[in-house]
Amino acid sequence: MPGERNPGERIESLVDELEALIEEAKPPFGSNGQRKVIETEVFYNILDEIKMSYPEEWQKSRRILKERDELLASASAQADSIIADAQQQAMVIAGDQEIVRLAQQQADEIRDQAQQYERDTRYAAEDYADQVFTHLEENLKSLTSTVTRCRQMLNQNADTGSNDIAW
Repeated sequence: MPGERNPGERIESLVDELEALIEEAKPPFGSNGQRKVIETEVFYNILDEIKMSYPEEWQKSRRILKERDELLASASAQADSIIADAQQQAMVIAGDQEIVRLAQQQADEIRDQAQQYERDTRYAAEDYADQVFTHLEENLKSLTSTVTRCRQMLNQNADTGSNDIAW
């Protein structure tokens, strides 16, 4: 598709197409302009494209959550590995009490650093997911608002004239 856009922009563009379709529709012969004739096939094709665009947003959200979980699991595994390595090194040097104490202290520091790294990574991943959900929520609100306007226009056109609309 030329000029690839994000799904939110694609949905917004399709809703704009629906509005243009309604605005450009002609009144039927003998009507005072309160009712308009639109091609239902074009209308339903645009609606189908909108419906197909929704899953992209949800799939992206799921992928981001999966990536976050994988990142957290990787950070946790790395922390466990660092801790295990530090503990193993401390056991090898266990001959002298002072050396063992220093090794344990170092292992504790490494564990604390690894845990801090895991926390920082988790917070960054959650913040990123929150940003994506905020963006998704804004796009969905915009789409809902536009669809509501289109529905109101259709209902208004239906309420102000007779039932002469040709679908």
